[in-house]
Amino acid sequence: MVNGLKEQPVKTIKPTKPFIPDLVYFEPDSLNYPKGAAIMQWVRDQDIPYRMTTSHNRITNLPGDTDAQKYKNAKRTLVVGVRKTLKFDQSKPSAEYAIPISTGCMAHCHYCYLQTTLGAKPYIRVYVNTDDVISAAKQYIDERAPEITRFEAACTSDPVGLEHITGSLAELITFMASEELGRLRFVTKFHHVDSLLPLQHNGHTRIRFSINADYVIRQFEPATSNFSERIEAAGKIAHAGYPLGFIIAPIIWYDGWQDGYADLLKRLGETLPKDATEDLTFELIQHRFTKTAKTLIEQRYPKSKLEMDIAKRKSKWGRWGQYKYVYPDEQQHALREFITEHIFKNFPKATIDYFT
Repeated sequence: MVNGLKEQPVKTIKPTKPFIPDLVYFEPDSLNYPKGAAIMQWVRDQDIPYRMTTSHNRITNLPGDTDAQKYKNAKRTLVVGVRKTLKFDQSKPSAEYAIPISTGCMAHCHYCYLQTTLGAKPYIRVYVNTDDVISAAKQYIDERAPEITRFEAACTSDPVGLEHITGSLAELITFMASEELGRLRFVTKFHHVDSLLPLQHNGHTRIRFSINADYVIRQFEPATSNFSERIEAAGKIAHAGYPLGFIIAPIIWYDGWQDGYADLLKRLGETLPKDATEDLTFELIQHRFTKTAKTLIEQRYPKSKLEMDIAKRKSKWGRWGQYKYVYPDEQQHALREFITEHIFKNFPKATIDYFT
């Protein structure tokens, strides 16, 4: 009791725990690799139920009586397999190629493009033949010499959220450290980076954190690390000498967006260690969706407040053979100009790689 008023309890935010799957599937061949055997041992140590499957691309007997239950369970299911396709997809504008170490994500971001990219396969896949993936990456680097080749490791997944299970990022970072013409990049919404801090990286890996206005994180990013955890992790990454970046994505037009994004960049400037602001990059991506994504999101997150009114959007032909719907030019311009101004206000030495 203070001055006759009852003290209010201090609200504490629970730390975001590392992902532990509810169910794991193994391809039989995956157990012939050291990484596959190690994951099997981890699964047994954690007492997680597991099953065998003929292919990591065909998991058909997921538990659940409804599509919604099956989707929720799929996001808690890990599939361990061998990556057979070693032809890398392009990854513009982030990098030259996507490097495949995992597919799928445990987070429940309502807007995520993986809703349609993965379609009926929302379970999480990790690949145990990392040596094969690295050998393929080496070939791409050699073919493009003397140009630098950049690889994006987070096109179809959030590999930081799986690193405690796979260790695959550590292998890629260590490999790229000795490649004069190779660079690695990945982005995350998770803060579990401690295992990456002592690695020899030679500045060849840029680690980026996905950040957003508080409204967007609270409304549309369940099962991810909170803002404070991400910024603390960013400070650790900077102290470890990694090049650092931030992706503001998706940028969403909502009532009060100016205050939200101004506050985001102000808080980022106030909390980020000063040595983290050197060689700092930003990537800006406005919210977009396809008709297929709109249908799936409305089915999977029926109470979502995510605005997807096609009548309010501008259509744009996407490289995957569908129209995507972005903000009209006037809104795009307003978002880009406002956020750019506040980036440079708080980070005068920063670079903005792109707005899309």
